[in-house]
Amino acid sequence: MTTSNQPIRESKALDNSTVKQFELEKYLGVWHEIARYNHRFEKGLSNVMAEYILQDNGSIKVVNTGFDTKLGKRKEVIGKAKTTATPGLLRVSFFWIFYSDYRILELDDNYEWALVCAGGSDKFLWILSREETLPEETINIIISKAKNRGFDTQRLMFE
Repeated sequence: MTTSNQPIRESKALDNSTVKQFELEKYLGVWHEIARYNHRFEKGLSNVMAEYILQDNGSIKVVNTGFDTKLGKRKEVIGKAKTTATPGLLRVSFFWIFYSDYRILELDDNYEWALVCAGGSDKFLWILSREETLPEETINIIISKAKNRGFDTQRLMFE
């Protein structure tokens, strides 16, 4: 039997279950990114926003924008989303026909803030708000909810 000097890391099971109640009409509109996990899609971007716009055919146009600090200008990427039978679970695509889960994990009763992850893993996490900022107390509540779900909140990047 071999032993390792590596510490045993206890990992809490990830809870990426979506909200139980969800009204798409209330979720539509502009959301400001308060914090996120670092990933290549938003590298070097600040003042990131996402807008969800219902289309006549029932699909949702997704417009993500952010200020590219290297280029000194705003960048934009347009995608699409569709609802599913599961409340708070959208399927989002920014590349041709490839869709990924967009999971709304926590949502303020008045749709003023949201905790969202993508896919079924802990690689992507965002705190979103209708306003450009959130009170520190609210951010701490959201972080606590994320931590209780098994997310590593130390990885969150704030503007």
